[in-house]
Amino acid sequence: MRRTTKRRAKAARPVSINRRKRGLYWIDYTDEELLDLRLCDLGVRIEGTRLEHRIAQLYDELSDRGLNFRPHCWLSDEWFTPDGVPGVAIPFYLAHPRLERLERKQMLEVEGGTKAWCMRILRHEAGHAIDNAYRLGRRRSWKNVFGSSSEPYPEHYSPKPYSKSYVQHLDMWYAQAHPAEDFAETFAVWARPRSPWRSQYDGWPALKKLEYVDRLIADVSGKKQQVKTRRHVDSVRTITKTLREHYEEKKERYGVGHPTFYDRDLQKLFSDTPEHHCNTAASAFLRKHRRYLRQAIGEWTGQYQYTIDQVLNEMIDRARQLRLRLRRSERHTKRDSLVMLTVQTMNYLHGGHHRVAL
Repeated sequence: MRRTTKRRAKAARPVSINRRKRGLYWIDYTDEELLDLRLCDLGVRIEGTRLEHRIAQLYDELSDRGLNFRPHCWLSDEWFTPDGVPGVAIPFYLAHPRLERLERKQMLEVEGGTKAWCMRILRHEAGHAIDNAYRLGRRRSWKNVFGSSSEPYPEHYSPKPYSKSYVQHLDMWYAQAHPAEDFAETFAVWARPRSPWRSQYDGWPALKKLEYVDRLIADVSGKKQQVKTRRHVDSVRTITKTLREHYEEKKERYGVGHPTFYDRDLQKLFSDTPEHHCNTAASAFLRKHRRYLRQAIGEWTGQYQYTIDQVLNEMIDRARQLRLRLRRSERHTKRDSLVMLTVQTMNYLHGGHHRVAL
């Protein structure tokens, strides 16, 4: 539930001047103390972190593809590339392990937290950035291949998982969200080192998009950027909301928030008959296995683990209200619960609840 009132900030701990100058005074804070800090007071930066090395790797990959283009990067509250800016905003939590731990505690995962995941997102964002740098979306040929980049962005989208007209790079069939995302995803597949895109997408309509990107990048590689601004949009240094406010907003954005409609599936899997009244409560069983279920379904569906956890919360609450009990062994019930929750998560996704964030 969203909290509508702010907690009173606790008194700051005494810290050394050197540590405060380095912006590291909050490292040993508890989560509650850290949540009361403003983002602009974190003092985090890209320099000297793993992010610096990953950005350098992105630049090397672009160079290997014949591009001199280097998207500038800065820290903000999430991943995004602003319209008209040839640069990439990276979420602040990736700049320090302590902030990554808080992100995982709050959202159950760290988007871009591993090197491979981070590089996938960086390549995607580089696609947006090069689109802005050379105004590629204005070209008639670009529109003929991907559609109009000026189409309004939807808050949600309903993908077609088996479509071969789109590449598959990020999770949740993200290329289907918008023409600009289709281009960024196609660029990311094309740009990945040693990408076997010609053989991988052989026979797919999406191959024509990859071949177009191949020709397009060859065309712009020797030309000057049309847009050169180094603007930092919503830099973390300018964001005055607290971490607590940030996570309240983020949880509300990625929460489920729709009526409960799990009764039929729950009653099929569990029992409310007297013969099973001595068996383990269904709510206790789901709580026991929630981490396994959440992670397994997150890997299969690509959905935020936080969203899956909200579906689980509703199921647990409803199972408790219906006083349901296990009707079969834990081993069989665990398997069937995984199937049930996957189906309900996919129903949620196909209902048009994919987020559009990058």
